[in-house]
Amino acid sequence: MKQSDFLKVVLPFKDKVFRLAKRLLVSTEEAEDATQELYFKLWRNKEKLADYKNIEAFAMTMTKNYCFDRLKSKQANNLTLVHSNYKEKDTSLEKKIEYKDSVNNVHKLIENLPEQQKIIIQLRDIEQYDFDEICEMVDMKPTAVRVSLSRARKTIREALIKQHNYGVS
Repeated sequence: MKQSDFLKVVLPFKDKVFRLAKRLLVSTEEAEDATQELYFKLWRNKEKLADYKNIEAFAMTMTKNYCFDRLKSKQANNLTLVHSNYKEKDTSLEKKIEYKDSVNNVHKLIENLPEQQKIIIQLRDIEQYDFDEICEMVDMKPTAVRVSLSRARKTIREALIKQHNYGVS
């Protein structure tokens, strides 16, 4: 496989790989390192890529596994929580702060979900994968993926309702 062919195959899902790594590792720098490491591994094994039915799903699975390995390592204690990538123009300062708080709140709620639910909600609601691809990536049956996604959404919804209704009776 030539370099140009490799790039045509793997570049379209580069951002998805980065976003999944960022969701799991939180740190932008760690997510960039994970993305770079994944592409290095894919390049090193470029001749075997033709054997895979869905290279994107394979790459997402590799990313997930790499991120889990990083989180288990001793260096994971150095990871910090930084989410400041939400920007919108022509909005009042008050609304910007409110939006940012809402986004940060949802990110925190997603972070508190069990790992399986966190990955499924990331892949479905943020990355927009269909259920068949998610099933392949997380090695679960479609029913289990749907139930897990439903439970994750319900948990987030209930937490948001509870927070918004705090002090209102």
